Amino acid sequence: MAALADKSLYERLGGYDAICAATDDLLGRLLSDPQLKDYWKGASYDNRRKARQWIVDFMVEAAGGPAFYLGRDTQTSHAGMGISASDWDVFMRHGAATLDHLEVPARESEEVLAFFTSLKGEIVEKPYRSQPP
Repeated sequence: MAALADKSLYERLGGYDAICAATDDLLGRLLSDPQLKDYWKGASYDNRRKARQWIVDFMVEAAGGPAFYLGRDTQTSHAGMGISASDWDVFMRHGAATLDHLEVPARESEEVLAFFTSLKGEIVEKPYRSQPP
């Protein structure tokens, strides 16, 4: 049990290939979701490929793996996209479904979902109000 506790989330998830597989599964779900698919509307295949690699690098680094994320910070990357709380909820459902589909153990699933949740404030945009409440 002590050996498991010493391993990084990256190692416990199965390493680089496992994170790539999870990213591909999740992106497939997001790109086919009726509520979320338009966020990629107009993105070329090359841009989608680059975005996929940035996500992989981001996740590998965040999980304690041997990657160095070279993309923009999360808030800058999502600013102006108009991502709503409802969109976020759909994303989280797909994230949980991906982890379940790949049979990721409960402890690791909880850690990944907690990490996603920690990013919510940088991704979900507050509704614009023309006048203060």
